[in-house]
Amino acid sequence: MLEKIAYEGLSNCYRIYNDQIELVTPTDIGPRILRFGFIGQQNEFVPVLGWGFSAHRLWHAPEAYPRSYLPDKDPISFKQHDNFIRLTEATEKETGIQKELDIPLSPTKNHISITHRLYNRGLWPIEIAPWAISAMATGGKAIFPLTPRRPATQENLLPTSLLSIWEYSNLADPRFKFGSRYIMLRQDVNCSGPTKIGLMDTNGWIAYWNKGHLFVKTFDYQKDGAYPDLGSSAEAYTNNNNLELETVAPLKLVQPGASVTHVENWYLFHDVAEPLTDADIDTIEKHIPPLKMD
Repeated sequence: MLEKIAYEGLSNCYRIYNDQIELVTPTDIGPRILRFGFIGQQNEFVPVLGWGFSAHRLWHAPEAYPRSYLPDKDPISFKQHDNFIRLTEATEKETGIQKELDIPLSPTKNHISITHRLYNRGLWPIEIAPWAISAMATGGKAIFPLTPRRPATQENLLPTSLLSIWEYSNLADPRFKFGSRYIMLRQDVNCSGPTKIGLMDTNGWIAYWNKGHLFVKTFDYQKDGAYPDLGSSAEAYTNNNNLELETVAPLKLVQPGASVTHVENWYLFHDVAEPLTDADIDTIEKHIPPLKMD
């Protein structure tokens, strides 16, 4: 269902909902998604930070300043189709790139699919990738799956995964917990220094646990794709304000007038015990079908 509402001081927002979950997106700025959560319960995102609106947004990779940081603060186009709404920003004058989100009008129980699209409105080809960034509410922890661990044999002599580490990241940071099958990164409001990691996530999912809720993103990992950030398909950045849970599509050479898309499937679960160990996450994964990727 769809209704027009005011939200976070913005007059022209749209609420998409069913009997379990709801999503709020503005048209005064964007394209952004300011709220996602169970009806009447906590927002899984941080909607507003001191430097402006956050929550869920679409960027283009690879990251560069100022290209990636152009503010999406202007009104956007809103079009309602039979089964979805389309939110389209004006073409960025500085880059020739145009951002767009497609959001279904009928979420299925605790699940909704978000399509992220970048157009090349310039005069020559550009190499870019859609980059979906969700600024999660404080106090939780991100979960990344590792590729399967196996005993050393003559059949598995080559590496199977990659970890990207930013210059300002410290792997001794207590917010990290490295397990044998998973990596966890905790958001801490008392730790102001930033840290970030990227992962060649071949499993096609990442998650964020917070206050008994588990937010899961699934995506299509492309085995032969050329991913930015040294091969990262999933990333997380955190400071004292939020934790950004990110997925990235492979880089593509996009011709003038063409576009590239990246789809995230969002799932939300309640009454989930805080995962502290690999075994805890195994239990979560065992009981949540979307985490079992084909």
